[in-house]
Amino acid sequence: MLDRRQLMTGVVASLLGSLVLPRRSAAQQTGLLTLTDRLVLVTSGGTNVLACSSPDGLVLVDSGAPDRSDALMASLRAWAPSGRARILFNTHWHAENTGANQIFRQNGAAIVAHENTRLWMATPTWMPKEDRYRTPRPKDEQPDKTFYVDGSMTAGSERIDYGYLIEAHTSGDIYIFFRDSNVLAVGDVASPSRDPELDYLTGAWIGGRVDAMDRLLKLADANTRIVPGFGPIMSRAELQVERDVMKTIYDRTVDRVREGDYVEDMLKAGVMNGLARTWKDPQKFLHDLHKGLWAHHNKLDANVV
Repeated sequence: MLDRRQLMTGVVASLLGSLVLPRRSAAQQTGLLTLTDRLVLVTSGGTNVLACSSPDGLVLVDSGAPDRSDALMASLRAWAPSGRARILFNTHWHAENTGANQIFRQNGAAIVAHENTRLWMATPTWMPKEDRYRTPRPKDEQPDKTFYVDGSMTAGSERIDYGYLIEAHTSGDIYIFFRDSNVLAVGDVASPSRDPELDYLTGAWIGGRVDAMDRLLKLADANTRIVPGFGPIMSRAELQVERDVMKTIYDRTVDRVREGDYVEDMLKAGVMNGLARTWKDPQKFLHDLHKGLWAHHNKLDANVV
């Protein structure tokens, strides 16, 4: 005979057992989002990695964070078990977007990037917050095919254009446009879910970001899927909103910086108020904006020297 507690426990267990949650698909489990019959977005690498299949091999955009390389490689093997990367584009030099470069390079992939990206990887760089120099990346993590303005290639039947986005997030940002699939990879020049970053130490400033976003908007149409370096896929309309926010902040701050305002002054003046997005750390953003504007002091006013 079951006592009352045993009976109730059995009933509850039976009810819970009947609430079967829908199983995630294999693609969801491996961090894959299908975009077309030949393009997928891989999210298991920590930052967005775009992969395009072709008879000649895979074409990748970025290679994720260094500590997520195993997860990234597992996702790619699940999607294309026999595929080998032929081309790897680096949208810029930051480690969280280029963490598996060495793996792909050692397996025969060519790494394509702007020449400035290669230089930042190859050159010791002062890191003020850490009070030290960042050592150069190993040679086989660096791009081996670089360009200055733009270029194009094909992967099977996919036409791929790529080009420079001057001083938007670093001084080496590029876009990669899969034209036939209408998918545009833009790296961290767009930032839908994290605070936009202006890496002023490597040449970025808010005017460059606005100019770069204007170029991306000209490339895209209403159906273009825009893939940022991190976060969800964007539409052209969503990119337009982010661009307009950047332009509004530029208009509100450029005179104030010229007149000597710093972060606290600009915050008190409300330069971040009433925007279409919020910031987790507006102080850091305005600090970087301030440094970047002064680094491009000739843009502030003709009389500023």
